[in-house]
Amino acid sequence: MNFARRSGLPGVDTENPIALTVTGRVSRAVVPGLCVELERALADPRGAALDPGAAVDCDVGGVIRPDLTLVEAVARLALVARRSGRTLRLRRVPPELRSLLDLVGLADVVTLDEGPEGRVPDPR
Repeated sequence: MNFARRSGLPGVDTENPIALTVTGRVSRAVVPGLCVELERALADPRGAALDPGAAVDCDVGGVIRPDLTLVEAVARLALVARRSGRTLRLRRVPPELRSLLDLVGLADVVTLDEGPEGRVPDPR
C-alpha cells in the first residue's frame, strides 16, 4: 500500500496543492497513516492557503481489491478534509469501490470524479 502527496495528476486543478495517491491493498493498519498524511498536507502553508471548500484530490485508481477497509479509509479522509473546511474528491474510482460507496451511502459524502480521466476501465 502506498500513499503520497504529489502534483501533476491528470485533470487536477493546478491551484490545488493537495493530492494524495493511494495504491495497493489498503489494510486497517495504514488508515491512521493516511489521515495523518492528509492532516499534514492541510496544515502545510500551501494547503492552508486553499479557498474554503476547495477539494482535496485522492487518486484511488491503483488500489487492489477495493473492500470495506478502503471505504473506511475514504470515510475517515473525508472527515479530515471536512474538519478543515475542504471536500474529498476521488479520482480514477474503480467500479467496485464506486459500488461499495453507493451501498454504504458515502457516494454523497465525497465527490466522485466523473471526467474521462477519472474513471478506471472496468476489467470485464
